[in-house]
Amino acid sequence: MFQRFERALDDAVAKGKIAGAVALVSDRDGVVFEHAAGRRTVGEPAAMDAATVFWIASMTKAVTSVAALQLVEQGKLTLDGDLAALIPELANLKVLTAEGLRPAKGAVTLRQLLSHTCGFAYGFTSPELSAYQRATGATPNDGSRAALIQPLLFDPGEGWIYGTGIDWAGVAVEAAGGQRLDAWFAEHVFGPLDMTDTGFVQTPEHDARRAGVHVRGPDGALAPIPFGMPPNPELLSGGGGLYSTARDYGRFLRMLLNGGALDGARILSAETVRSLSDSQTATHRAGYIRTAAADLSNDFDPYPHQAGHGLATMVTPQPTGDGRSAGSLAWGGLANTYYWADPVAGKAGLLLTQLLPFGDTEVLALFKALERDAYAVS
Repeated sequence: MFQRFERALDDAVAKGKIAGAVALVSDRDGVVFEHAAGRRTVGEPAAMDAATVFWIASMTKAVTSVAALQLVEQGKLTLDGDLAALIPELANLKVLTAEGLRPAKGAVTLRQLLSHTCGFAYGFTSPELSAYQRATGATPNDGSRAALIQPLLFDPGEGWIYGTGIDWAGVAVEAAGGQRLDAWFAEHVFGPLDMTDTGFVQTPEHDARRAGVHVRGPDGALAPIPFGMPPNPELLSGGGGLYSTARDYGRFLRMLLNGGALDGARILSAETVRSLSDSQTATHRAGYIRTAAADLSNDFDPYPHQAGHGLATMVTPQPTGDGRSAGSLAWGGLANTYYWADPVAGKAGLLLTQLLPFGDTEVLALFKALERDAYAVS
């Protein structure tokens, strides 16, 4: 059933397009396909396998969103209330314009943070913000809370741009939940779902299984680069700080397929999980990344002019033609990690690599091939 994908992945590794990858497809009951190929790091002997640990970057966002929605269900957070009383930095926000900074109209809400309609961007997704950061000597992303403080690109609710909103949602989880983000995840998400290899801080044993992050040189050859999240950060990144394995994240996706529960452990209500397929972005174009840093991301546009963003992920607007149903949940991580969860068909899949920049055409072609094989599309 997956022979086409296996051949494509093995060919990509043999031709040096990627160092290696791990793929996994599940249905509601368990794993139906798993395949690894290549090396964890170019030039090193360790092979990719099911135990390989990856920096999953923005695949963290769905986990943080689930944690925030747990607190909404508990009545400790609201989707549409002003968060400034809980997070003082979200009071008196400014909007960056061509003329300078002006006061923002309206307050930022959790719904806007989770759906990227709040106005917060990343430097690599906004040339305007990147220029502002250079001009002002803004704090780099060093794991400090101060590094998150920045102007908005538009008034809250008046657009869509991919950015740091879910890092702020992580701050809201800590403030409302009374625990640091890693502790909340461990007790309320990873523990119940038996995700034993997922976390912000890696043990030496995890480090020994970690895949290296790679870039392509001018000649196209892959080379590993030094990479690691800031050690002992002041603020854990709810937008991109987690490490995980294919099997662990596959369990998270199976929880979504099963309406918020897995193996007897319920972490979200079925009603909340159903609502994740509802777009929160109205007519605003969602999903498009116009890169402002070519070393970090290519331009990326999975569903031109159509995609929406929900409370945890991008929402597939219509059947893909490669198998995925309308209302499916999907996104990825900066180092070319990708996933989907299709509650209608009861299928989920993921492909994990470690390669910069994001939106690599070779990896995206492999992800498409995995989807087609998962749905037996000819």
